[in-house]
This record gives sequence, structure tokens and C-alpha cells, in this order.
Amino acid sequence: MTAVRSVLVVGASAAGLTTAEALRRKGFTGTLTLLGAERELPYDRPPLSKQVLSGAWEPERAQLRSTQALAALDAEFVLGDPAVGFDADSREVTTASGRTLTADAVVIATGVTARTLPDQRGVRGTHVVRNLEDAAALRADLLSARRVVVIGDGVLGAETAATARQMGLDVTLVGPQAAPMTEQLGPLVAGHLADLHLRNGVELRGGVLLDALHTQGGAVTGLRLSDGTELEADVVVTAVGCVPATDWLGNSGLNLDNGVVCDAHCRAAPGVWAVGDVARWHHQGLGRPVRLENRTNASEQGLVVAADILGNGKPYLPVPYFWTDQFDVKLQVHGIASPVAQAEVVEGDPVDGRFVVRLEGPLGPECVLGWNMPKQARVQRADLVDYYTRPRQPVTP
Repeated sequence: MTAVRSVLVVGASAAGLTTAEALRRKGFTGTLTLLGAERELPYDRPPLSKQVLSGAWEPERAQLRSTQALAALDAEFVLGDPAVGFDADSREVTTASGRTLTADAVVIATGVTARTLPDQRGVRGTHVVRNLEDAAALRADLLSARRVVVIGDGVLGAETAATARQMGLDVTLVGPQAAPMTEQLGPLVAGHLADLHLRNGVELRGGVLLDALHTQGGAVTGLRLSDGTELEADVVVTAVGCVPATDWLGNSGLNLDNGVVCDAHCRAAPGVWAVGDVARWHHQGLGRPVRLENRTNASEQGLVVAADILGNGKPYLPVPYFWTDQFDVKLQVHGIASPVAQAEVVEGDPVDGRFVVRLEGPLGPECVLGWNMPKQARVQRADLVDYYTRPRQPVTP
């Protein structure tokens, strides 16, 4: 690839901003543009379901950088103008306002959009939590509510349920899993997480799905679950996952399959990269495509993409990592546990509320989970590095 003189980053959240900042740190002096769908300056999303929702933080505190730091980046921020079309051959992006942008290198960092249920559209009192506007609207409703039902027992659902309960509301967490976050944590740790929620007054309804919402006058009043249970609710929060924001790429010429399909360097096409939640890249250590939805990946992947744009790239081989704060517990997860992984407590004791669990798979340690033991979990993470960074043959689906 010839020398890059201009870079267009489509998506002005954590992944896009990290990529832009890394380009400047690595000596890029060309034209740099960040195109964002939202009007707000880049902000952090993990606090939305916790500090911002609870009111512990004002929304402005979630901003990733000060206005002075953004100005020093010497980049043009085009905000509140979503991308609606892209041609990978010409690297030309079209925006909702009719603007056309092009560059030598284009980085796709449009993230994901929250799934909604068909019955909830237009129903007052129903919410998702994906952006600042969502968090503000949900907080406003929670302040006048008494009964909250959270549908979805993954990370976001569990965090939202914990925050609402700490705000003094009656909270029911509904989901298909036997315990919250079982898919991410495995049954052993998920069982302890269920106990944590129960001890703090959250009602758990596992192994069920939503059957129907009940409304009156255009506002939610309750719901019926797949097992026939009826629940009253002033507020219903849907946290049933996200979908990659790729609708605008339908005629782009890129390969789209649960995200923007990329090679091991996060390249989607000549002069085109993808980064963050929207990127599905080939993880050489696992021998298969991977797409991660977490803050750490957004930052780490941005560094790799910036280096590759400037001709100094290496395959992206992370040990996946995410964290979650719920009630008085900080839970840190290094790696990805397979369904067959066997769990063992290797440090601490669950009785004391501080422990580390290692999950062993057929090929060795796959995942380390720290429950209020961040330093010890970090030390145990060292045993995962070989598993995730040793290239292996592609896994046949």
C-alpha cells in the first residue's frame, strides 16, 4: 500500500478514538477525520448501566477526553451525521446529510445497535441501554418507578438489574439461562453471581423468555413469561444482545457475517479496516473468527489497526478480557471459556467473597475469573497467553 496521507474513521466512540489517537502517537501527520452518528463527543459506554444510570456520575463525566485533548488531536469531528453508504473500492462514505467523504484509509468503527423486541416499540416505560440518551431516559423513568423487570441475563442485564436494585426499586431479572451470565462465566461462577443478586433482593426468573408485554394507554404495565408467569412492571428494560451496525454497508462490497469480516490484521479490504464491536476478525491463536463486544477490545484493537495502517502491523492476538461491577463485586474475566471447560477455585475462597477460578478446556487453561481479586487473576492470566497467541490451524465450523 502506498503512503497513507488521509484516514477516515467511521465511528467516534472508544474504538474509533483510540485508533485516531494511536495514529497520531505513531507519527501520522496527515488528514484525520472522525465521523460519528451521535452528536455527543466521544464517551465511554461501560458507565452507562452503572454510574450514569445510578446518578453517581453526571453524563459529562463519561466523556472519554477533554475538549482540549480532542483539539490537540488535530482531527475533524463530523458528529450527528450517520454513515448510510460505503463503496470499498473507492473508499467513499456517504452520510445521512448527503455529505461524501473519502480517504486513503478507512476504519470502520460503527459498533453495535441494541436489539429490541417488536412489542416494545413505541411503548412508554420500555427501554434499552446503549447510548447516553438511552441511559438518561431510563434513569428518568426509574426515579418515578417502583417495579422494574430486566429482560436478558447477560452482562448488561445483570448490571442494570444491580443498579436498579441499589436505587431502591423492586427488580426482577428474567432470562433463558439457569443463572445470570452462565454463558460468559460457566455454571460455578454464575451460581455465585445468582446468589449475590438474591442476597441483594433481586428476584431471578431463569430458564424463561418473554411471551408478551401488557400495556395500558400506550405504557407498559407488566408482562407474561413463557412459563405463564405474570409480572407487574412500571419499567421494562430489554438487554437481549446487540447486532453489528453494518446496515449501511449492504452494498459496500465488503464481506458481512455477524460483523465486518476481516483477516488477522483486521483488514476488511485494501485500504479498509474494522475495529471494535463491529469487527469479526480471524484470531490466529484460536484458529477461528472472533467478534468481541467489550471496552478492552475496542482499545487494544485500535492500537493494532493504527500500526497496520502505517505499515507496522502484526496479527491481532489478544487474550480477551472484560470486567463487570455488580453490587460490591468486581468480576474480571480473562479469556473465553468453552462450554466443556472445567472450573476450579485456585485462589481464595467463595465463602470469603474473594476468589479466583480457572477454567480448563481440552487444550489447556482457557479462562481465568477473578471475584474481587484483580491482582491475583492478572497473575493467573499468564497461563493463558500461550493458548491465545500460539497460531493454530483454522477450526472447521
